[in-house]
Amino acid sequence: MAEALTLDKPRSPRRPAARRSNFELYSWLFMRISGLLLVVLVLGHLFIMNILDGGVHRINFAFVAGRWSSPFWQFWDLTMLWLAMIHGGNGLRTVIEDYARKESTRFWLKMVLYVATVVILLLGTLVIFTFDPNIPAD
Repeated sequence: MAEALTLDKPRSPRRPAARRSNFELYSWLFMRISGLLLVVLVLGHLFIMNILDGGVHRINFAFVAGRWSSPFWQFWDLTMLWLAMIHGGNGLRTVIEDYARKESTRFWLKMVLYVATVVILLLGTLVIFTFDPNIPAD
């Protein structure tokens, strides 16, 4: 009569389920959100620096000193620096993953990228928070 159709067990041993990380998902989400925030921050920065009150002709040491005396502008510029560096570093990490063929090349390119990103973030943060508007003229 009607026989039950059965399948044999596969001969190859079962591999344990791979541990999956959501890092790439969070990376993808970060790129979209940081991109939107960067559009607002950068366009605001360009509008204030290049269009308002005489444009680029008014930008000098005194202008920057006055701007960075406000915590609001320090936070604005710091946020723009951090988002731009991490956004760009994440994008370049993706390019390295896609185009570097050898594992060792991929490793060293990413190490150079990570070191450069950290150094620029630390130096930029240091400059923003330790900027001294009272530097004596020589």
